[in-house]
Amino acid sequence: MTGAGRDVSLCRMTLAYTPYDGSSKPFTIGLLQLEPERWIEPDGDLNEQVLLKRSLVAQHGELVLRAEAGTEEAQQEVLDLLCDYLPAYHPDSYRADANHIVVAGGDTDIADESMMPLHRAGLLVQDDLVIMRKGDNGWRIAAAFLAFPSSWHLSEKFGLPMDEVHAHVPGFEGGSRNAGLINRMFDNLAPGRIVVRWNWSVNWSHALYHPNAKSAEEKRGVPAERAFIRVERQTLRKLPISGDILFTIRIYLDPVAAILAQPNARELATSMADQLEAMSDAETAYKGLTEKRAEMVALLRKTEGVKTAAR
Repeated sequence: MTGAGRDVSLCRMTLAYTPYDGSSKPFTIGLLQLEPERWIEPDGDLNEQVLLKRSLVAQHGELVLRAEAGTEEAQQEVLDLLCDYLPAYHPDSYRADANHIVVAGGDTDIADESMMPLHRAGLLVQDDLVIMRKGDNGWRIAAAFLAFPSSWHLSEKFGLPMDEVHAHVPGFEGGSRNAGLINRMFDNLAPGRIVVRWNWSVNWSHALYHPNAKSAEEKRGVPAERAFIRVERQTLRKLPISGDILFTIRIYLDPVAAILAQPNARELATSMADQLEAMSDAETAYKGLTEKRAEMVALLRKTEGVKTAAR
């Protein structure tokens, strides 16, 4: 669709969350209390994304699905939790039937022992599922179904404590204030309490499976108006039996063109431009924006000016 019709379509596109409006700034922890009924939020892409997760596991194996020995009971705890929660809170998308759950019209055998419990659990939701377990070196990734990574590899982070997982994240290195806060938050998270945070970054293609950031050459071929803002909705809850922590990650890909066609585009453009300009060189490099930040900011400032003139 082109011309005015395309503009109307973009303007009407519903954006699930807009943390780039300044409500959740990059490189901050920003945890908020979450009501149980809002823990998992399936939408119209549920069936398509579950099918994609099936395909990714078949294609990539341990690169997206991996678990330590001894985590089977915690995995089952996650599966049981989802099997109770999803039909109760989202009956339009899920129906329980004996050992099966019908997910968006597709049948999932939750008793299929040829798949590890976390595998079965991950095929019920659009979210990625990561089980964190505390050891002598702190909280580590002990099991994960990570189909939609945001520029990182499960094979490189698996089994590492949080300080090492975040070793290359500016401001979150081991010994930093943020690293200490994360470890204390994990220690003190009470069973039954759910917290949520958001993260956002810029992607240069519409790819949910995104373990590798694009090269500088690849980015040069994509104008800023064709980029996507990759929103991560992350939740944390402590499992009451195992004491492990379940970390969920849901990905939303918002086309920049759609964002800038929203009624509040001026406010969104101003906030994103301000935050991008405020990033340090290290933060900009970590986000993969070194080559494209100026171009993205220029687009946002142009939109800001146009929207301001129209008011």
